[in-house]
Amino acid sequence: MGFRLGIVGLPNVGKSTLFNALIKSSKAQVGNYPFTTVDPNVGKVPVPDERLRIIAQRERSSKATPTFIEFVDIAGLVKGASKGEGLGNQFLAHIRETDAIAMVLRCFEREDVTHVEGTVDPVRDAQIVDVELIMKDLETVNSRIRKVEKVAKIGEKGAKEELRHLETIKAILENLEPLRRHKESLSEETVEYAKNTLFLLTVKPILYVVNVSEKDLPDGGPCAEEVKKYASKEKSPVVVISAELEAQISELGDEGTDFLRAYGLEEPGLNRVVKEGYRLLDLITFFTTNEKETRAWTVKKGTKAPRAAGKVHSDMEKGFIAAEVINFEDYVKVSSLTEAKEKGLVRLEGRDYEVRDGDIIYFRFKV
Repeated sequence: MGFRLGIVGLPNVGKSTLFNALIKSSKAQVGNYPFTTVDPNVGKVPVPDERLRIIAQRERSSKATPTFIEFVDIAGLVKGASKGEGLGNQFLAHIRETDAIAMVLRCFEREDVTHVEGTVDPVRDAQIVDVELIMKDLETVNSRIRKVEKVAKIGEKGAKEELRHLETIKAILENLEPLRRHKESLSEETVEYAKNTLFLLTVKPILYVVNVSEKDLPDGGPCAEEVKKYASKEKSPVVVISAELEAQISELGDEGTDFLRAYGLEEPGLNRVVKEGYRLLDLITFFTTNEKETRAWTVKKGTKAPRAAGKVHSDMEKGFIAAEVINFEDYVKVSSLTEAKEKGLVRLEGRDYEVRDGDIIYFRFKV
């Protein structure tokens, strides 16, 4: 199960600088995609998690393997993309293949890097991107309405219900509002239909990445504040970074720590991008451990124990018996799993147990 976060934005806002810094800083696995204006770059980036190191160290594992999230660097969008400008539908198709969107917005001034719209205005840029996504969604919805209306006339089962979903969605889009801002007011059925039947773009969750100059770190200044106000309308997270600085830090490796502190930063902004992207997708991490390997695993929040076992191996899900579980919060109170078992901190959970973030699990199974 892959989790993909698409990096989008207008040209010359720092998308590719951000992507390249992510790759270098994380020693990410990069897919075999040519870096061109057409095909997206794909990087598999490890999710920073100090818990993995602690568990591996305490259990004396030979290897520690993190969990990953994929970032997709999508070519720059221009005004009119929904009508075929720039890469048009190719760009929009690449977004459709992602689970969520990281929208990079420019808050830096540089004479040698021209802004496609002439001036720096991140809220205007966000609105341009949103309008293009909305127009593409409207095209999808109108096309579907025409098809469903025909079958509704002959009384096909479910057609009237589908039309109700479509008309609700259309009304929002025609008001130039992205669907993600209306998730709380829409029924679960309508949201599910928009996501998994129509694969609409504006229903995807979004993370705003504000690219600022070094002098505006760590909070990003007034320009970033405008984005935060804009993002608050839909309760979307905002991460402030300087992509150029992050690129420099990624080259320094461990020596970049002091460099970071000089700018008032406790960790690379890239770490926050990865972590927020992970949370945005409603993901959690559980761990398995033995002397050979401690490993982090990604599942959706609400995943039950047998399905989580299937992430480790399909036989574990098929033959699932029970799960021995201790959460990291309890684990750090003792020195090892052995001591945790001796003190009765490891509990036995069955098929209905929903895995929690930070669980350390040993799966009992029989094939």
